[in-house]
Amino acid sequence: MNLDDQEFLRLLGSRIREVREKKGWTQAELAEKCQLHRTFIGSVERGERNLSLLNLRLIARNLRISLSTLFSSGPI
Repeated sequence: MNLDDQEFLRLLGSRIREVREKKGWTQAELAEKCQLHRTFIGSVERGERNLSLLNLRLIARNLRISLSTLFSSGPI
């Protein structure tokens, strides 16, 4: 399956949102845990930001999931 860049970012952001909501956290709570701004988290979840690998790792670590879980399409 070939995804264009924008679709990839949108799917990744949706996955981050899915995990965050499953934990019952707001964007502000995740942002605080990651020491990032809430608007940054929002733009990532909407697929508007091409985040760095380090920020992606930071978000995954604070969500307490592996990077591979973020990239999978299976259940969390």
